[in-house]
Amino acid sequence: MNPPWRLRVDGVDLAVKAQPRAKRPAVGGLSPDGAAIRVAVAEVAEDGRANRAIGQALARVLGVAPSAVGLLQGGGSRQKVFRIAGDPAELVPKLEKLIA
Repeated sequence: MNPPWRLRVDGVDLAVKAQPRAKRPAVGGLSPDGAAIRVAVAEVAEDGRANRAIGQALARVLGVAPSAVGLLQGGGSRQKVFRIAGDPAELVPKLEKLIA
């Protein structure tokens, strides 16, 4: 099975399955189809609030600045792709821990 990220020279593109309005915010685990990392946030999916919260949650668990995380695709969908800037050699082990 392929991991839910794609390596880039300057970081990774990460597939995310969003769960807005969650009772328990969390980052980790795979979506049921195995194609994305699950991210649950308490914010509602209005005016981009959930997207911003997901970006902040990813930055926190991956140890990068919030400005290093940007939404590439899926602004209005639960299936999203975020670009995370940084050294892929440092990001991949952290991502592997999230899906373990």
